[in-house]
Amino acid sequence: MAAHNFDSTVVDAVLRHMNSDHADDNLLIARAFVSHDASAARMVDLDGDGGTWLVRVGGEEREARVPWSTPVTERAEIRREVVVLYEAACARLGVSARDH
Repeated sequence: MAAHNFDSTVVDAVLRHMNSDHADDNLLIARAFVSHDASAARMVDLDGDGGTWLVRVGGEEREARVPWSTPVTERAEIRREVVVLYEAACARLGVSARDH
């Protein structure tokens, strides 16, 4: 089954929010799920199955896909899944998660 594709206005709004208000969370997710050596990360795409980040490791940038914990089809579910990723990243890296 193909992943749900969100309208471009939804994707653009989520990307803008994540990259402006949650840049530190992007890097935390990249360090937990892509490479502990990540030095920068920004979210560049998403669909119903997961998010895609552009991650800088050792001077090179690469796209990395991180799946949601469950497929999503509604805009509100994206926020829930980003929070799930953030909390899982904190647990994986041994850092305290902040309140949401």
